[in-house]
Amino acid sequence: MKDVRDYSLKAHNTFGIEAKCRRFLEFSSVDEAQDVLPTLRGEDAPLMLLGGGSNLLLTKDFQGTVIHSAIMGTEARETGDGHVLLRCGSGETWDDIVDLCVSRGWYGAENLSLIPGDVGASAVQNIGAYGVEAKDLIVQVEAVEIATGNLHLFTNEECRYSYRQSRFKQDWRDHFFITHVTYRLSLTFEPHLDYGNIRTELEAKGYQQKPTAAQLRQVIIDIRNAKLPDPKFEGNAGSFFMNPVVTRQKYERLAALYPNMPHYTIDEEHEKIPAGWMIDQCGWKGKTLGRAGVHDRQALVLVNKGGATGDEIVHLCEQIRMDVYNRFGIEIQPEVNIV
Repeated sequence: MKDVRDYSLKAHNTFGIEAKCRRFLEFSSVDEAQDVLPTLRGEDAPLMLLGGGSNLLLTKDFQGTVIHSAIMGTEARETGDGHVLLRCGSGETWDDIVDLCVSRGWYGAENLSLIPGDVGASAVQNIGAYGVEAKDLIVQVEAVEIATGNLHLFTNEECRYSYRQSRFKQDWRDHFFITHVTYRLSLTFEPHLDYGNIRTELEAKGYQQKPTAAQLRQVIIDIRNAKLPDPKFEGNAGSFFMNPVVTRQKYERLAALYPNMPHYTIDEEHEKIPAGWMIDQCGWKGKTLGRAGVHDRQALVLVNKGGATGDEIVHLCEQIRMDVYNRFGIEIQPEVNIV
């Protein structure tokens, strides 16, 4: 276990923002978490549960306690119905888990390749990409109740997953420390190809109509690398904004004005419109405000051009949100947690 005071969080957020927390706790086992978490007192508050820091924007020093998981390990068992249950420690790197699944012939996570962050964050954030979300795979979440040290097992349904949301971000926020997540993978490969430019990229690489899981994973990685900057060289948190879901009536009004507007049907009454496309239409792609900017290949990504503060990135965010609302009448919301 690590217990450090006045701890720098620069290495724990992919924006590369320099900020400190008053206390930093890191647990390597469930027992460590159960022993220490109930001892936290009022002076340790507020609490922040931190994964890989890939969905976080720090605007100031955190005057409280940061709790981080270093719980590792995986366990797999076949269910007998053509599936595998894979239990993962919350500190495992998510993309390592996807790589493990593909290499073992456990399918369903390929489209989530290269999403940054830890396993625990997948259950909190309901990460998603290219038509697949973590909620499609999650069976059970194990978590220690911070106030009591009791271990709880939550089903997928109890977590109430929706687009980039869960109860861990809502009414359970800062009440539970996730220790393990169990995913259900298939032994039969059924690729999801009808989202974004996956089919186009597959064809460009000369892959057959139905690629292998390894080929699909590589294409997803190539697509993400082509449009997303490496945070080691340019601080960012990936997609900064959520793609808004609007009513069909709202979509049809906008489609009449913008016939080439991309969209994804959610159900009979709702359509999803890419926030990045709207930001691009407002002329923000590649622009900067001081030391904060919009990535020149993907308008959905805000970047630290070097030495930016969290407040500078928030200011850029608000300017973009205002322009999108003024042009499209749609309020886009940050996907990133701003602290």
